Amino acid sequence: MKFGTKLIHNGNEVDPYTGALSIPIYQASTFHQPNIENIGKYDYARSGNPTREALESTIAQLENGVRGFAFSSGMAAISSVLSLFSAGDHIVICEDVYGGTFRIATKVFNRFGIEFTFVDASEISEIESAIKSNTKGLYLETPSNPLLKITDLREAIKIAKRNDVIVIVDNSFLSPYFQKPLDLGADIVVHSATKFIAGHSDVIGGLAVVKSEELARDLYTIQNSFGAVLGPQDCWLTLRGLKTLKVRMDVYEQTAQKLANWLLTNECVEEVYYPGLKEHPGHDIHFEQASGGGAVLSFTLKTIDQTIRFLQKVENVAVAVSLGGVETIVSYPVKMSHAAIPKDVRERLGVKDTLVRVSVGLEDVEDLIESFQKALR
Repeated sequence: MKFGTKLIHNGNEVDPYTGALSIPIYQASTFHQPNIENIGKYDYARSGNPTREALESTIAQLENGVRGFAFSSGMAAISSVLSLFSAGDHIVICEDVYGGTFRIATKVFNRFGIEFTFVDASEISEIESAIKSNTKGLYLETPSNPLLKITDLREAIKIAKRNDVIVIVDNSFLSPYFQKPLDLGADIVVHSATKFIAGHSDVIGGLAVVKSEELARDLYTIQNSFGAVLGPQDCWLTLRGLKTLKVRMDVYEQTAQKLANWLLTNECVEEVYYPGLKEHPGHDIHFEQASGGGAVLSFTLKTIDQTIRFLQKVENVAVAVSLGGVETIVSYPVKMSHAAIPKDVRERLGVKDTLVRVSVGLEDVEDLIESFQKALR
């Protein structure tokens, strides 16, 4: 079954009790038990809910994993996955990482005795050099946020497996349509479902999919213990958004490619970051492990004044935090997604005050380019 068909027909499209072509929103906190000697599948909604189960089953199938988990936010998913580790463990993590992940690693989990080493994961040698005797995890984003750096997943996973290290990949930028890290050997994949999975800027949610039954048992214990689960209405909205993932991502990619090519020709633009450009570092590696360039690109302008003026003048887009909606979302990483990272660290990583990140939407690309052109004059 091809991916587009699997989005619609995966065993979670029909309510088994009524035949409704949409799994109902089971807005219930608890469930009646007719036989107290044999508690049923559902007892308390933190532990399990039919609507959430449908979403978790769907994302597990789309990522080719053993089991999926739905959380109250992308950061709840990431935090729950990091809770698999213990005091004294060491995790190697890509330095060009989402600011919320940087914050949780350096402000919370380090207090629990978990050590993090940040590396340029696009340089495989840096990953290998950072491995220590107590290294238990390798956390990657590829493409990374916000500079779209590419990590060679196959080579990184080889290093991890030689050292008995769990590999976690944040797949939010590409979704399972363009990239399947578990198929490449990763152990856990995480998503901010807020982004392309739900796809309409109306849900906050997170997802995780694991490759083994052992990890499934461990992560379920954490999910059930913390209780940071996605509510049934948001699960239903996410299921609905998922059905159009393929058609949205196809249009996004076409638009992103055209916009990136146009930005290369604009005299105000200094650099453009997009995996679909042949000039992009890691372009060939990216297309060996992914089937598309995705919908997110970044670019730098020549001055801060130009950057602020562009953000204030650009029309027919949302200037906002987040990405992955049907509308084009223009973000300013130093004030938004990466504000939690200290300025000196941001500058060292190349996250400049002149950097703009764009998540393209479903607008006609000609209108989008015209809007950008006017704002850059």
